[in-house]
Amino acid sequence: MAQICRLELQSRIQSSPDKLFDLYKNKTHLMSKISPSKLQGVNVLQGDGKSVGSVRLWTYNLLGRSVIAKDRIDDVDEKNMSITFEIIGGEVTKFYKSYKANLTTYSDKGVNFAKWTLVYEKADETVPTPYANIDFLMNSTKEFDTNYLVK
Repeated sequence: MAQICRLELQSRIQSSPDKLFDLYKNKTHLMSKISPSKLQGVNVLQGDGKSVGSVRLWTYNLLGRSVIAKDRIDDVDEKNMSITFEIIGGEVTKFYKSYKANLTTYSDKGVNFAKWTLVYEKADETVPTPYANIDFLMNSTKEFDTNYLVK
């Protein structure tokens, strides 16, 4: 029987948490310009691309191949600088019955952090834990932080 699993990864960031949160909430159109080797594009399919219920199509490189993910924004928490989205189409849905990702940015004792959390249910026991996915998310976040937000 499949179970709901959780995977978290956190890292220090150089920019302010509110700038990184703003990039993921309001400026996803800039991401492919910042890191074209990782992200080819983000297209808004429904809604404004920023608010709950919006649906977006991401084209990106994962483990050397181009893949897509269709997501729906499920929650935006401005106060806690947190955004949650559910993957509803694309590569990930071939392997996971459910798959949600959350980015939370915050400061603790003068140090800034980005934290990614994946909550997922594997389609079956042969499906691997999505370490590559969370590594991709964090590495992309670090690249956005270093190449765009700190400047």
